[in-house]
Amino acid sequence: MLSIYQWVNGSLREVVTPDGPCWINLADPSTEEILRVQTLTGVSREFLSDPLDRDERPRMDVDDDGTVLIVVHVPYHEPNENLHPFNTLPLGVVHTSNAVITVCNRPTPIAASFLDQIRRVCPPEQKFRFTFHLLWHAAILYLRYLRDIRQRADMVEQELHESISNEGLMRLLNIEKSLVYFTTSLKADDILLGRIRTTRQLDIDEDDLDVLEDVRIEYQQALEMASIHSNILTGTLDAFASIISNNLNNVMKFLTSMTIVLTVPMLIASIFGMNTWLPFASSGSTGFWIIMGVALLLIIVTVVFFSRRRFF
Repeated sequence: MLSIYQWVNGSLREVVTPDGPCWINLADPSTEEILRVQTLTGVSREFLSDPLDRDERPRMDVDDDGTVLIVVHVPYHEPNENLHPFNTLPLGVVHTSNAVITVCNRPTPIAASFLDQIRRVCPPEQKFRFTFHLLWHAAILYLRYLRDIRQRADMVEQELHESISNEGLMRLLNIEKSLVYFTTSLKADDILLGRIRTTRQLDIDEDDLDVLEDVRIEYQQALEMASIHSNILTGTLDAFASIISNNLNNVMKFLTSMTIVLTVPMLIASIFGMNTWLPFASSGSTGFWIIMGVALLLIIVTVVFFSRRRFF
């Protein structure tokens, strides 16, 4: 999908063909759309295709003609995905002489949020400030998704407190995977933002650097939240694993104790079932009740012994 926006009367308006500085948004673009953007801006194809790779890492690249490529990881939420509803994907921001181009392999809510909030939008000719405001919206989206993840984790934990199930544990594991994706991407983004701030390849004025510092603070806050939630969730999973192991040990102790208790009368019955001379063989029914009494006494002693050691 290809969308082109220009600054008209203090806001971004979508146009068909730009006649000045513009913002070009490519979301899951086709080959024809990429070729059209190449024709309009003269940007190299690699700068438009590299961000479409799901494994592309956050980085910055400056071409010989002054074209700048900034690749960051942004969050996205897939409501229909049960395994990993929260993940990250690369977003490429390309600066040309007369345009800011954003490239992503799927539509993200960042563009819609960017268009809705006029306070954090500026003309595309202010390329770096425009880019930093866009990244600010990505950071806010990280924070929003992290709160959603924390709420989901709390709900699953409450369910597991009532009854531990494999389904609940798998849901917690999937949430932990989302936090790992977020933490890894936020660390890489923070390193990239620090490099942009200190590099001499880019001519960024002081006001734009102040905006970049605000953006970096938001990313660091999101990184700290993701790390805290990830550590808490890891501890929670370890606690549930310990509970499951402890419950299993208790069951095994009980079954072992019951096996020993039942072994006592079986041992006595086996001895008195041998085809040889045995005590009480000629005492009739009295001998039977004596043997049963001894077996019952041994069972009681064994049960008391295990009970005192809390095997039951």
